[in-house]
This record gives sequence, C-alpha cells and structure tokens, in this order.
Amino acid sequence: MRFQLLDIVPYRPDPITGRQVSPSERLEQTIRQAVRAEELGFDAVAIGERHAGPFLSSSPSVILGAVAARTSSIRLNTGVTVLSLLDPVRAAEDYATIDQLSGGRLELTIGKGNEVAQYPLFGLDIDDQWDLLAEKYALLRALWAEEDLSWPGGAFTRELVGVTTRPRPYAGVPRVWHGSATTLASAALAARHGDPLFSANAIQPLENYGVLVDHYRAEYARHGHPAGLDYVAAGAGSLFIADTEEEAIRDFGPTYDALVAATNVPGNNTPFRDIRHAVAEGPALVGTPQQVIDKIARFHDRLGHSLQSVGLPTTVPFERQLEILERFATEVAPVLRRELPTTLWTDEDPVGSRPAFTRIHAARENAVVSGILAARVDSRGGG
Repeated sequence: MRFQLLDIVPYRPDPITGRQVSPSERLEQTIRQAVRAEELGFDAVAIGERHAGPFLSSSPSVILGAVAARTSSIRLNTGVTVLSLLDPVRAAEDYATIDQLSGGRLELTIGKGNEVAQYPLFGLDIDDQWDLLAEKYALLRALWAEEDLSWPGGAFTRELVGVTTRPRPYAGVPRVWHGSATTLASAALAARHGDPLFSANAIQPLENYGVLVDHYRAEYARHGHPAGLDYVAAGAGSLFIADTEEEAIRDFGPTYDALVAATNVPGNNTPFRDIRHAVAEGPALVGTPQQVIDKIARFHDRLGHSLQSVGLPTTVPFERQLEILERFATEVAPVLRRELPTTLWTDEDPVGSRPAFTRIHAARENAVVSGILAARVDSRGGG
C-alpha cells in the first residue's frame, strides 16, 4: 500500500478554545506538513481546491508550486482539482508547470467538487456539473497529449485551432485520478478513460464507497482496459492517534463533535452521531496505531485500494498534528506496506513509474522509517 497526506486547507478556529492562526501561518503549516511527510517517507502529498466556505485552498496550483520548491521526491497531487469550474487550457498550463518544476512528480485528481456555492461564483449552473467535467476533461487530455491541437468546441468549451499549451508535461501525460464521494458518474468517467479512481471514503458508511468501487471496476473491464491497472485510492475520516482509544476519544472527541455540528450541511453531512459512533462504524481513523491498521485493512478488504490518503486534524495544536503524522508513518504505514503490497508507482506501473525518482524514493522509505524509529528509541532511553 502507498500513502498520501491530503490537506484541503480548512480555515476554522479550534472549536473548543476559539484559537485561530493567521491565514499566512495556516498556509505555512500546509507547506511544513508536506515537507515533513516527505521526510517521513510518505509517497504523495495532495492539496484540495475549494472556492466557498472556510478554506484557503482556492489556488492549489500555487500551493503545490511552493511544495515543489521545498521538496525533492514526494509525489504532488490534488484533492480534488475542481475541473468543472476551470478553463482546461489554463489548467493544462498551470499543472504542467508544476510537473516541470518538480521533475515529473505531478499526478492530478479531478472532480466536480461538493461545494454547491462554487458554481454561481463562476457563472455556472450546478445542474451541468457532470457534463462540464466530462467535456473539460476530454479537452485537458487532448491538450496534454497533442501539440498543434485543433478542437471543435462543445457546449462548455470553445473551438481551438492549432494550439500547443506550454510548458509541456515533464515526461509524458501525468496520471489523472477521478475523485468521487458517493455518486457513480465520476467512477464511470474514470472507467471510460481507463484512469484510476479516488474514493472519498470520508463521511459515509464503507459500503456506500464499496458500491462505487464495484461499479468502477465493472465498467473498467467492460471498456476493455488492461487488467491490473484499475487502481483505487481511498480517503479517510479524521486521523488522530494516541496510546489508547480512550485517550484518543478524550483528546479529540470534543473537537470532532463540534466540527461535525458546524459542518454537517448538505453535501458534507455524516450519518454518524458522535465520535464513538464514527470510530466504531465509520471511516474515522481515531485510536491506537493497531486500531488504525485494522481499520485500513478492513477498508482494503472491501475496496482493494492501493493508495490510502489521510488528513490531519488541523484545528488541534500544530505540534500535535506533526506527532500524529510521525506516528502514522512509523507505526502504521510500515505494517500496511508489508501486508498489502501494490504495483502502484513501481516499474510494473507504466504511468506511475514515468519519473526516474520513483526508484530513489522507494529506496529511501525503509531508511527513513528506520532512522526515525532509532532516534525515538534513543530519546526514550531504549524504549
């Protein structure tokens, strides 16, 4: 299994203390998390895109450019790029620029987003969201794959004659994942093009996402795409690791419950009553390292996913966030890497192995984790 750190850059005060950092500090935390994730051996870091509500992620390409400048090997992803809202020409230019700056580390996750208020901001009708996504993605693919492109235009894209976007991608067309919360449209679009699927797996019961993945894999096979490349990634609910489950619930439960009460709106609503319900039956990764391992393994039994994405609880003190990140990297990820191997981002993956840095990164993983564990033992006087 591979691992990704996702930040959609929510900007909310701590619901218990009321403390809130400045926007510049919050954005700097996002960069520092990404740098630390690379140091800890994470495979990828992703930045979300939101244009409504309390988020600072309206320009994910800018944030990823900053991450690219301060990292050297970790893959760069989005979570998601709301392509339904964007000009595909500009998206092709912006993300190819990041691909060049990072030496071919870019992969993109596209979707229609789940913020209803975004569409009026861009003069678009939310009823068109799926058609917007499908047509704009077709153009983005063509822009990256072809030079001197002529495009006939459509309901949501204009005619283009002899267009070559620059810069070109670093080493061939970057992989594009398709993000989906619970609806089948994005899964079907991914399967049609032979692309991988990114299941949100964040706020609904596991079986809802299982239905999504089943549909994707059936459609992928129906379209006749190569076997073994129908990769699936999965998100997760809140991540909070402690020495005991009771400690985790005690320390994070009030924050979780307050945030759910503040954000439980159409499109983001959860059926789980409280933190204990979410831990027992939902996707929340809250508890001991072993509990987190067991839950991700249970997700894998149903979803068969190759990439696990996690997000930090961004309203708790930043040093606690970094501690959780380190515990996940050193106590959870190594077990799942060993027990749930994948060909994703190896030489057996024809798209994901396009940059040479993958072999370097793979060689670093064990050394990084071993060094951190050794340092921890030393600091604790032998454990």
